[in-house]
Amino acid sequence: MELTTVWFILIAVLFVGYFCLEGFDYGVGMLLPVLGRDEQPAGPAGVGTGAGAGDGHTGETRKRQMLSAIGPFWDGNEVWLLTAGGAIFAAFPHWYATLFSGFYLPLLLILVGLIVRGVGLEYRGKVDSPVWRTRMDTMIVAGSALPALLWGVAFTNIVLGVPIDADMEYVGGFWNLLGPTALLGGLTTLTLFLTHGALFVALKTDGQLRHDARALALRLGAVAAVLAVAWLGIVMSRTGSTPSWLVAGAAAVCLVAGLRAAAGGREGRAFTGTFLAIGLATASLFLALFPDVMPSSLDPAWSLTAENASSTAKTLGIMTVVAAIFTPIMLLYTAWSYWTFRKRISGHHIPTEVHHAAAEPTGSSVEPAEPAESADTAGR
Repeated sequence: MELTTVWFILIAVLFVGYFCLEGFDYGVGMLLPVLGRDEQPAGPAGVGTGAGAGDGHTGETRKRQMLSAIGPFWDGNEVWLLTAGGAIFAAFPHWYATLFSGFYLPLLLILVGLIVRGVGLEYRGKVDSPVWRTRMDTMIVAGSALPALLWGVAFTNIVLGVPIDADMEYVGGFWNLLGPTALLGGLTTLTLFLTHGALFVALKTDGQLRHDARALALRLGAVAAVLAVAWLGIVMSRTGSTPSWLVAGAAAVCLVAGLRAAAGGREGRAFTGTFLAIGLATASLFLALFPDVMPSSLDPAWSLTAENASSTAKTLGIMTVVAAIFTPIMLLYTAWSYWTFRKRISGHHIPTEVHHAAAEPTGSSVEPAEPAESADTAGR
C-alpha cells in the first residue's frame, strides 16, 4: 500500500475518532439549558407531582452533573483534531494550504468556538455568581453549537468539491461554501451530536436527568435520522462509490438500532449505536472522497489528490515510524481515561454549596471515593 494511502486512512481515522468522541461533548454543551432545568420534586410515596417530577434537584445541580460527565474527557477529545490537523500539514501540505486558505473564515469560527467553549468550561466555577455562571453557560452553548454546525458544512464542501484552479488555489468566496446541501450537512452534524450528547448524559447520570436525557435523545434522533438519510443520499449520489454507499447504509442501520435501544432503556447500546453511526458516516465521506483530498468543481484535472498534494516519500516514511510508536500510546491512554471515569454521576455527588464550585469539574469528574452503583445502571 502506498504511504500516501496509509496517511489518508490515518487522517480519516483521526477525524472519525474526533467526531465520535468530541461529538458527545458538543451535544452535552448545547443541551445545558435544555436538560439543566429545575426538577419538580416527587410527591408522597415517590409519586411525581407532574410530568417533570424527579428528585427535586435544581437546574444548577443538573448542569453540574452534565459538566462532570464530560469533565475528564472534553479537552483530551480535542487532541484528535489537533493531531489530524498536524497530520494534514505534514503529510499533505498542498491540501493543508488550500484547505486553510479557502476555508479560512469557517475554520477560524470553529477555532473561536472551541476557545470560547473552553473558557466557559474552565472558568464557570471560578466565581460564585448566578450571572457569571449564566454567561459561562452561554459561552459553552455557543462554543459547542458553532463547530457542530460548521464541521458538517465544511466536510460537505470538501467531498462535493469547491472552486480550485490549476495552481491548487481556492478561487471561491465564503458564500460559495453555504449552498443548500452544505447547510443540510451542518444541520445533520448538529442534530447527530445533540442526539449523541443526550445519550451520553443518559449513560453517565441517574435519576430524573437520565430519563429526561433519554426521552430527548429519541426526539432528537428522529430528526437526525431524517436529515442524515437525506444528506448522505445526496452526497453519495454525486460522488459515492459502492464501498461508501455500503458504509453509509451501515451508519443508518446503527443509528436506527441505537434509537431502538434507547427506547428500551438500554443507554449503553444506544450510545454505541450513535457512536458507530457517526463514525461510519464520517468514514463513508472519506471513502467517497478518495483518491481526491479536495476535488475541484471547475475541472476534475485540477483536483488535489493524495498523490499530487502529498509530501515526499522520505517525509512520509519518517512520519509513519513516529505514528507507529505514538498512536497506540494515545489509544491506550484514551481507553484508560474512559475506563477510569466510567461510573454514573448522581445528584448527591454534587456539593450543595455553590461556593464550593472550585470542585466543579473541568479536567476531572465529581466522584466520591467509592460511589455505590445505582440500581439504574442495569440499563447499561
